[in-house]
Amino acid sequence: MPTYHYQASTENHCDHCVEGFDVMQKLAEAKLTQCPECGADIKKVICAPALTSQLTRDSKKTLSEQNIEKNGFTQYRKVGNGKYEKTAGKGPATIDRENL
Repeated sequence: MPTYHYQASTENHCDHCVEGFDVMQKLAEAKLTQCPECGADIKKVICAPALTSQLTRDSKKTLSEQNIEKNGFTQYRKVGNGKYEKTAGKGPATIDRENL
């Protein structure tokens, strides 16, 4: 569910909305127009998204060949132009673009 940032759009405001506040809302929900604390008019503020990287130290553990095979996936490694060699899992030992 996305998080939206709202801030007071008028001079009448409270401490809650003057600095702005975040609200988790479904995409289908209508945007807020009034501060839930004081009822002042508010506006949705465009902010940079909060992104997190999935490439952490732990990702090597989750992407290990043993985990890939244990979870029913197959992993291939590119060994040439259009040629791939299986490194984990079930399936053909090699895949060649010319033999498809």
